[in-house]
Amino acid sequence: MRRAGVRGRVVVVTGGARGVGAALARTLAARGARVALVGLEPEELAAVAGSLPLKGGWWEADVTDADAMEAVAGEVRERFGTVDAVVANAGVAAGGPFADADAATWRRVVEVNLVGSAATCRAFLPALRASRGYYLQVASLAALAPAPLMTAYCASKAGVEAFAHCLRAEVAPDGVDVGVAYLSWTDTDMVRGADEDPVLREMRGRLPWPAGRTYPLGPAVERVADGIARRAPHVYGQRWLRGVQPLRGLLPSLIGGPLGQREIRRLAPRLGTLAKRGLVGAGGTAAERAHRER
Repeated sequence: MRRAGVRGRVVVVTGGARGVGAALARTLAARGARVALVGLEPEELAAVAGSLPLKGGWWEADVTDADAMEAVAGEVRERFGTVDAVVANAGVAAGGPFADADAATWRRVVEVNLVGSAATCRAFLPALRASRGYYLQVASLAALAPAPLMTAYCASKAGVEAFAHCLRAEVAPDGVDVGVAYLSWTDTDMVRGADEDPVLREMRGRLPWPAGRTYPLGPAVERVADGIARRAPHVYGQRWLRGVQPLRGLLPSLIGGPLGQREIRRLAPRLGTLAKRGLVGAGGTAAERAHRER
C-alpha cells in the first residue's frame, strides 16, 4: 500500500456493523478496496458486507478477545492473501459522574476502546509487516479535550492516541505506517444514544462552538478514507480539529478548571437523575451482550 489510493487493497475495519465503521467500509469499497469487517452484530455485518460493490467478508468477534482476534487475522489473511491496512475503529461510550458510574461499565469502555485496539493491532501486525501496510487508530476530540462526565471515554481515547504514537516509531523500520484519526461529535448511533439523556445532551450543547454541534457522517468518513489512501499520520474527520492540536496543552486546565467546574455546579441538582443505562447506543448494547456471554 505504499502508493497512494486504496484500489485493489485489502482493508480491515473493526466496529464495522454500524456508524463510522459501516460508512467507511462502503466508502473504501466504492474506491476499489476489498473490505474485511469485524464486529459483534452478525446480521448488521452481513447487511453491510452485502451492500459493498466489491466482494469482501465479515467476521463476528469481540475485539477484547485476543484469541478470537488472532483467529480472525489468520482467516482474513488466508482468504485475501494479504492485509494492507487495518482501521481500529471499534468503540463504546458511557456518560455520567465517575463516582456514581457502574464499575463494570466504566471498565468495559476502557477494555473495548483501548485494550481492544491493542488486541486488534497485535493480531494483525504480522500481516501488516508482511505487506508494509498501514494501521489507523480511531481516536476522538476526547483525546485532545478531556471533559467531565466522560471519564472512561476520554481516558480510553487519550490512551489509544498515545498507543498509536508510541507504536509508530517501533514499526517504522518494518515499513508499517501508523495514523491517528480524530473525530468530533459525528452523527452515529453512539452519539444519538448519548443524546437520549437530557443532562448529557444539554451539557454538550453548551460546549463552545464548534465543539458542541453534531456533524454529518458522510464528510467525516470521506476524510478518514482520504487519510487511509495517503497513509497519513494524522486524520481529521472535521477540518477544524487540526486547529485544536496547538491548543491541547491549554484545554485540560480550561475544561477541568473554570469552564467545566461552572457547568458541573450548574448541573449539580440534576446529576443524580442521569440514567445508569450502561453503554450508549445499539453498538453499546451489543458490546454488553458479548461481555455477558464470554
